[in-house]
Amino acid sequence: MRRLVYLFFLLAAFAAHAGQLPLTVSEIGLMLRSGYSSNALMQELSTRHFADSVDEAKEKTLLKAGASGELIAALKSGIYSLTPEKTAAMQEQMAAAEQRRTEQTEAARKSEAAYEARLIRERSAKPTNLNAGGTDAVLQFLKEDLVQLHNGTVAHADETALANKKLIAFYFSAEWCVPCRKFTPQLVEYYKRVAPDHPEFEVVFYSRDRSLFAMEKYMQEQNMPWLAVDYSKLKEKEVLSKSAGNGIPSLVLVDSTGKLISSSQDVGPQKVLADLDAIFAGKAPPRVAAAQ
Repeated sequence: MRRLVYLFFLLAAFAAHAGQLPLTVSEIGLMLRSGYSSNALMQELSTRHFADSVDEAKEKTLLKAGASGELIAALKSGIYSLTPEKTAAMQEQMAAAEQRRTEQTEAARKSEAAYEARLIRERSAKPTNLNAGGTDAVLQFLKEDLVQLHNGTVAHADETALANKKLIAFYFSAEWCVPCRKFTPQLVEYYKRVAPDHPEFEVVFYSRDRSLFAMEKYMQEQNMPWLAVDYSKLKEKEVLSKSAGNGIPSLVLVDSTGKLISSSQDVGPQKVLADLDAIFAGKAPPRVAAAQ
């Protein structure tokens, strides 16, 4: 929208130039500061003329902008000035052009305000916690904020990537963590073994890396086959780590509503894999100590 404001100003300036409105001291000063030479301005004045006067204060303004003595003398002499009648008519045109610029600027301001209001409405409509999305709370919470490896490159995932997923294991890990680098290949092997037979299951990587580069490098080196939270969105999604504990690697298993099923906090990620195996075998895992 700021570009739109600039465009309005640019169009107004072009219209003023196309109409060959005469120049004022203020406009001459702006043109000098933008790179016009005094000689170039005198050529411009021979066509557009001068609809202003040069007093002591305005002369100082021109000198500060880089006007030559020859330009100032020419302006003072009146050789570029219009007759009083034409000057009055031109001043009316300039006032009308200024009014149009003001109206255009106000229209742009209102348009930008409307755009920002729409963004606020859209953002407020998107769930900000796992309790706002009903049976597909996790999908709604992470919609448009997921990435995944595609041909060796990390790219945005389809916004429906979590659709129909009933069991989501959030994996908290980092490239710099030695125990993580030991466990991740085990999780990759587990995922590749069970995911084809259980399309209702998904893993979502929540990076504890210190940079986007480190996160993507880790995903590529480990060839992570699952989804990941966009690095730029991690702080917004911090609620996901509520049941993860402070240590990594960590796994937190939830259902599609965001309800906690199993957590590796204080017991290690193998506990969550064992609970998953129990679920896949038709058995309910032990109740967790705390609900999400």
